[in-house]
Amino acid sequence: MRNIKPYQIILATSAIVVVIVWVLLFLFCKYIGEIDYLYIFLFGLLVGGLSFVIHFISVERFLHSRIKFIYRAIRKGKMTRETDFHISMKEDVLRNVTVEAKKFLEQRNTEISKLKEQEEFRREFLGNLAHELKTPVFSIQGYILTLLEGGLEDENVNRLFLERASKAVDRMTGILDDLDEITKLEADKIKLLIKRFDIIDLAKDVMESLDFLAKEKNITLRFAKKYDPIYVKADRGKIGQVLTNLIKNSISYGSENGETTIRLFPMEDTILMEVADNGAGIEEEELPRLFERFYRVEKSRNRHEGGSGLGLSIVKHIIESHGQTINVRSTVDVGSTFSFTLEKG
Repeated sequence: MRNIKPYQIILATSAIVVVIVWVLLFLFCKYIGEIDYLYIFLFGLLVGGLSFVIHFISVERFLHSRIKFIYRAIRKGKMTRETDFHISMKEDVLRNVTVEAKKFLEQRNTEISKLKEQEEFRREFLGNLAHELKTPVFSIQGYILTLLEGGLEDENVNRLFLERASKAVDRMTGILDDLDEITKLEADKIKLLIKRFDIIDLAKDVMESLDFLAKEKNITLRFAKKYDPIYVKADRGKIGQVLTNLIKNSISYGSENGETTIRLFPMEDTILMEVADNGAGIEEEELPRLFERFYRVEKSRNRHEGGSGLGLSIVKHIIESHGQTINVRSTVDVGSTFSFTLEKG
């Protein structure tokens, strides 16, 4: 019964009408008067044919009028003419409607789930942004109030507080600059200047520029071994930004007297580069969200490090804008390793 088509039902009912007409005519011949059997046969076929046509048109119009409203509700495209919607009586119309309605329901459920995720992300993003900006704003407010309440005349206080307020302003500027950059990256508004360069040379420059930060925690920045020049095709400035963010990250969350190690592995068409530390590590359940904007691990401790919370998100966008991938693996109390690929030069 599940695969019966509408025209089959109409054909069956028409056949029943033919049989009934034949039976009635045979009874008429037997008890009332004789009629040629050929006429009985042809008359029965004629009645059956008319019955089929009438039923077919009636059922088709009935189904069309009812099902059309369902399709109007579940189809995304606008139906402007009657020809935009057509049902075939040779198909299982009700089954087709069920399938279409199920697809529509699944699509709607998917859309609703995405909208809920986006709304949750929006709330979390705005909350995190407010928190990130609130810290430097409150600092600036406190310093200015202290100066206005008499500290401005105290030479031992005024310069110190102005310098601290300036640092808070710099942090706010850094957050806004990072937000501006990540917005442009997401909208593909930043043009990459792809050229061939030595990634070893770039890594050395970045490590030298961050050496003073590493010395504050007595962290050693080093290569895993001595490398010959390795050439890649990428935007040198953007990849420098990637290395800066990753090495800064390893210093900020690395252990005192620890080390940050750079490793490179030539592959078929790409170069795999790793930035590894032997710090506290990250819990496995935290890893999938690590590249989200403003997402922090051990939030109370990490905010003292003073980053914008956008560094890893920017890193991910830069690498993906090059058509490459970035991953992270980490073990608690062992350390973390960020690895990304670049096209061979």
